[in-house]
Amino acid sequence: MDELIDIVTKTGEPTGKTAPKSEIHSKGFYHNTAHLWLYTSKGDILLAQRSFNKAICPGLWDVSVAGHIDANETIEDGIIREAKEEIGLELSKENLQKIGVFPCFQTYSNGIIDNEFHHTFIAQLHVDLSKLTLQKEEVERVKLVSISQFKDLLENSTSNNHFVASNANYYSKILEAIIKKTI
Repeated sequence: MDELIDIVTKTGEPTGKTAPKSEIHSKGFYHNTAHLWLYTSKGDILLAQRSFNKAICPGLWDVSVAGHIDANETIEDGIIREAKEEIGLELSKENLQKIGVFPCFQTYSNGIIDNEFHHTFIAQLHVDLSKLTLQKEEVERVKLVSISQFKDLLENSTSNNHFVASNANYYSKILEAIIKKTI
């Protein structure tokens, strides 16, 4: 079923209008997504490999959890829902620390016009990876990488086919926020 999503302005303000996700992406309407980056007490960062069936960047490693915010859903409720759906992780609003909103406006060769505002959170992961249940339509695998591994993967993202290379600046900001929390 095609999710209904709230349309926002090019500055992220609500318009009061909604559209199906397919129309959002075919017409390039601005909309909200939520990203959650999980880290351990040791500073390891959880990466999720995008499903090989995804329309955008299949098989690449990316944010721990991400998703579109449904119409009339709060950003926090949306990321809590996505965490449960994508990796089987139960969270509450108290677990989340918002680190910013990052505009991401991209057009892909498959016709998707993705004008998103990534409402981005970090949270500490308190469960072993074996306790996570992956939604195969979204996530192939998950893994933990150290801060130094993350930096190395990021520095070589244009050649290693690991991260979404166009998101390098965004990944750097995430890394800074996680380093501040784990020092």
